[in-house]
Amino acid sequence: MEQFALTDDQKAILDAVRRLVKEKVEPRAKEIDEKGEYPFDLKELFAEMGFLGADIPEEYGGQGQGLLTSCLITEEIAKACASSALIVAGQELGFTPLKIGGSEELKQKFLPKFASGEFIPAFGLTEPNAGSDAGGMSTKAVRDGDHWVLNGTKCFITNGGIADVYTIFAKTTPGEGVKGISAFLVEKDAPGLSIGKHENKMGIRGSLTTDVIMNDCRIPAAHQVGELGTGFGLAMATLDRTRPCVAAQALGIAEGALDFAVNYMKERKQFGKPIATFQGLQFMVAELATEIEAAKYLLYKAASIADAESKAGRLRLSSEAGKLSAMCKLKCGDVAMRVTTDAVQLCGGYGYIKEYPLERMMRDAKITQIYEGTQQVQRVVIGGHIFR
Repeated sequence: MEQFALTDDQKAILDAVRRLVKEKVEPRAKEIDEKGEYPFDLKELFAEMGFLGADIPEEYGGQGQGLLTSCLITEEIAKACASSALIVAGQELGFTPLKIGGSEELKQKFLPKFASGEFIPAFGLTEPNAGSDAGGMSTKAVRDGDHWVLNGTKCFITNGGIADVYTIFAKTTPGEGVKGISAFLVEKDAPGLSIGKHENKMGIRGSLTTDVIMNDCRIPAAHQVGELGTGFGLAMATLDRTRPCVAAQALGIAEGALDFAVNYMKERKQFGKPIATFQGLQFMVAELATEIEAAKYLLYKAASIADAESKAGRLRLSSEAGKLSAMCKLKCGDVAMRVTTDAVQLCGGYGYIKEYPLERMMRDAKITQIYEGTQQVQRVVIGGHIFR
């Protein structure tokens, strides 16, 4: 980490996160998973500590620390509880379209509330028939005087049902493909907005995931984010910046799982000695630790470059930054799945039972290979940047 010259502020934030995780998050992780309930108490703690506004500029009430800091916070929390880490990562995803593409009026109205944690945002891109093919969405927005009227359904929406503001992407010019998509802010009490089914998920069970339904949903015309027809570009620019947060979540899960397995191996005895002394198992751990370290530096590099380009005022990140963003998400997601699977193996039957956290970590890790672009989509993105 020192290779990336963390600031004194970042080091202080990390120390605060570690203390909070040890005292408040780790003791709650099992209960959060079993009950499948959003941990509002932890959200309030994160808000009080300023974690939710780490990547929001100071002029809007945030800390102005940048994406790398948000990733460091997410990673540290995910070592104990992936669902709790998603509170921070989900906030980042939800407010980024507004931060990089919204009008000054909208920024002044909403960003301070996102920074303080008073408001929870959500990102509404995916639809039942438009997942990886986001350009195939069917949600439509039609101008009606001083309002936009939205119709359509979004699915798999993180923070669905508890968000105060949804960034919804909709077609404003049918027949124009991705050039006909625009972005809008929809407040939770907007007429015609409703919440559909709550998904019963394998992992990240403490994060709420729902359908969001718009039936003649009316919003002020001023809630359009960016220029007409620029919504798809805004969504892609957002994902370039937020995929490192998913990578950070995955990395934290992997680190937490390996730490648990190593400690277990030091205590577990077979044939009269700790299993940590068995060379075959040491080789497994050595490979996992190496994969984690490689993933970590790729993540930190991607986040650091994104920060540098954002400070320079870029809306769309460079091809190099976009490539690294997809690479770190691909690498960290795959490492999380491998490490948690092997950590369960290293702990044998104890790794498989719910009394211990590894089976939860393994379930949580899987989603990092799926959301914000599947691993297959990341390969398409990376290949596109390489051959462009």
